[in-house]
Amino acid sequence: MFKIFRKNCCGLDVHKTWIYACIGITDTNGRTDYQESRFSSFSRGLRDLSDWLAKHGCKEVCMESSGKYWIPVFNILEKTCWVTLAHPKYTKPQRGNKTDRKDAKFICDLFMCDMIKPSFIPPADIRHLRDLMRNRFKLTNILTGEKNRAQNCLTVSNLKLDDVFSDVFGKSAMSITKYILDHPGEKFDVAPFVDGRCKTPIEEIQAAVDGSISLEQAAKLREILNHIDEVKTHKQNIEVEILRLAAPYQAALDFIRTVPGFSSDPMTAIALISEIGGDMSVFPTAKNLSSWAGCCPRNDSSGGKRKSTRISRAGVYIKPLLVQIANAIVKSDKYPEFKERYRRLKARRGHKKAIIVICRMLLTAIWNVLSKCEPYSADGYFVSTERPDCLPKTITSAQALNILRTRGVIIKDDYPPAAPA
Repeated sequence: MFKIFRKNCCGLDVHKTWIYACIGITDTNGRTDYQESRFSSFSRGLRDLSDWLAKHGCKEVCMESSGKYWIPVFNILEKTCWVTLAHPKYTKPQRGNKTDRKDAKFICDLFMCDMIKPSFIPPADIRHLRDLMRNRFKLTNILTGEKNRAQNCLTVSNLKLDDVFSDVFGKSAMSITKYILDHPGEKFDVAPFVDGRCKTPIEEIQAAVDGSISLEQAAKLREILNHIDEVKTHKQNIEVEILRLAAPYQAALDFIRTVPGFSSDPMTAIALISEIGGDMSVFPTAKNLSSWAGCCPRNDSSGGKRKSTRISRAGVYIKPLLVQIANAIVKSDKYPEFKERYRRLKARRGHKKAIIVICRMLLTAIWNVLSKCEPYSADGYFVSTERPDCLPKTITSAQALNILRTRGVIIKDDYPPAAPA
């Protein structure tokens, strides 16, 4: 018999067209009465669901995250109820005894007994910012794909612009490409199109454009370049709206930009704030934030043996961002606390696991600067005994003891006192 924590709560099984709801009302004698109903997923049906919950005095609702179908339900119900969103792995029913109505009742029972771990749902303004930032991420991927296809057109036409220019889509290379498209098959002098700061000799550039582009490849390349210009325009428009939505979080963004790797591009800090929000009270510790982002090993052990140390699939948007930043800062001498730890871990565990550890260090730093509202500082990080110049000048006693423990030093005071004979 499980203890009942919520006397009046509701479980929702959300689908594309229908929503199955079950309210569990427990009386003073511990007997639970269930009220079940089905509602349309149209806006009118969602308003009827809200009225039905109010009729039964239900203020706590739980539903599982099913694709994007839960978002309209959440937007309607969050105005009148406390809505808990659960990962489907926590609400999986028994196999062979499953219907939509039984699923709603099962979710209600789990929620009633406080057996569902809630998911982090940021405020509405952060959700809007997150949606735009993810759209910008998709546009960046589209832009990269189109550039790769344009490069393929040049490659099959034996135009070796990528061998003589660092950026095929730079000013000099694009002016040459556009002239070739306007005058296919024509021999020309590239000197007027090359910027004076270009280090590649004109003779090499002239030899690189000694190719032949067909009419079909030229037509394809024109459409690709036009599409690239359109995508760039869309991306710029999205960024204007992103900057408008991010303006209220300027103070938090300024703190994040003091963390290594976040100072150069303001969009990097905005991308992070759109995923985790600006309020760190939802994450009790930095370890909770790292776990939510999927940057720590899973708990998978049995019989004293650890089965797996793989990281979870969480953080599909924030984790690639952190990995990209981590790969950059471990190569810089400006941040020895990251570089030295990466070097030590890579020697024992390999590159991938070492980079994930650096990601966790970044998240720990971000959690601290947002929680304490102070800029990033490397004090307290133990880098290496081989680099005494990297050690902080002043640390606390607790930090010193923790450094010794991490280096394998056994402190006698840590042992419990011996029992009297």
